Amino acid sequence: MPQMKTPGPDHPITLDAAPGRLQALYSGHVIADSEDVILLREADYPPVAYFPRADVDMAYMARTAHSTHCPYKGEASYYTLSMDGRISENAVWSYEEPYPSMAAIRDRLAFYPNIVEVQAVDEIERVAARRIDETVRHTDAGDGTSQAPHWPPNVDEPTA
Repeated sequence: MPQMKTPGPDHPITLDAAPGRLQALYSGHVIADSEDVILLREADYPPVAYFPRADVDMAYMARTAHSTHCPYKGEASYYTLSMDGRISENAVWSYEEPYPSMAAIRDRLAFYPNIVEVQAVDEIERVAARRIDETVRHTDAGDGTSQAPHWPPNVDEPTA
């Protein structure tokens, strides 16, 4: 039986609530959307977002026989993603029975960042709002004038 290790100064692991709402996108489609994401930071590795299973669209996932063992977290099971003809094997993992020190990630799902993009919804909405505001400011103010200086032309004037 594999040995269980406890996180400590030589191998720190922290679990924190992610600020705000996060989404996971696969092939441009939202497959997870949650305000209850846990960020796991382990040693020198990049943070990993763990989504509650209830906030993940499992219709695009099939469990595989693949598994791995982490001495700090336990046994991970894997899922293959399939959408729009694209298949990514073992792209998602879950610790269904993690070690006691990692109980907070039980039945949550994480995604390989080179396959699934995890992004903050607040940032998406801020970018969209800036674009909309920029467009509105350059439209007619109601009296035939623009609300902001005209954008510079993106093409040369035609020559006669």
